[in-house]
Amino acid sequence: MLTFREAIESIDEGEKPSILLANGFSQAWDPDIFNYQNLLDAADFGDREDVIRPLFGALGTYDFEVVSRQLTSTETILRYYDPDNVLIGRIVSDRRILKDALINAISRTHPDLPREITDDQYIAVRTFLSQFKQIFSINYDLLFYWARNKSGLAPVNYTTDDGFRKPRQWKGYGTDQEVHFLHGGLHIYDTGEVIKKHACTDDGDTIIEQVRKNLRAGKFPLFVSEPTYHKKQYKITHNPYLNFCYRKLGSLSGTLFIHGHSMDENDKHIFDQVRSSRVSKVFVSIHGDEHSDANTRAKANAKAYMEKLGKHVEFYRAESTPVWA
Repeated sequence: MLTFREAIESIDEGEKPSILLANGFSQAWDPDIFNYQNLLDAADFGDREDVIRPLFGALGTYDFEVVSRQLTSTETILRYYDPDNVLIGRIVSDRRILKDALINAISRTHPDLPREITDDQYIAVRTFLSQFKQIFSINYDLLFYWARNKSGLAPVNYTTDDGFRKPRQWKGYGTDQEVHFLHGGLHIYDTGEVIKKHACTDDGDTIIEQVRKNLRAGKFPLFVSEPTYHKKQYKITHNPYLNFCYRKLGSLSGTLFIHGHSMDENDKHIFDQVRSSRVSKVFVSIHGDEHSDANTRAKANAKAYMEKLGKHVEFYRAESTPVWA
């Protein structure tokens, strides 16, 4: 399997690739924070605690999306066999509680301040990111957002356009937007009229503090955490910011790196968009033993979802990638 450097050096001279960042990008900084087990430990399911939490054990998972997907399947079956069953309403409600608990858990476990990342780590990740022209992320956390905003560190001239303009309002069209949060993020919110983003305030409120205040007021960040790729795609196409980012992914050409993704079916809407694009080569990172069951499945899925005539999928070792050095 290739190293990251070998993959980069195999690209035609003068071409600048794009990248899609997934959870492995954040886990490379701190695997203890950015994992589902930690989020489950921090989750509060309220008066449904004794019902929802045991579902994770019964299904043998820490993954919120797996549980949500099973609830959706159960709802579908009940609507077919017994449409008047009172459990249907309870399942729909529990799925909403599950989603809200996930968002709250992310906000509680997330690092509070950008300075929790060292300057050396910022330099490493900014150097890594500067190799790509268009950057897509399906992560909710702020690590990438902090890294792209960090000033005064190498590479000195590295800047990116996220499509937002004063007063922290998304414009997108007519900009040179290069940064795309395909599934939203903690810092992005929909007012119902416009899409806005959080930034540190003049009063010193951090983004995380603002997110927590909003959550206490019942206002949630823009998040795509639906249980199936069909439902995720539906939410994306019905939000102007998300749909813009999604369409941008579909307009790519050249080479795309996918870093830190398990290649599970629940993000097939992303892979379908890559498959329909003019991207000619996709490099997918593989973490750990490439012959493990999980990685064998990931490689098979990557090829099945994206490879076709004129579009080739290759793999590289995630550990060889100097993301946070």
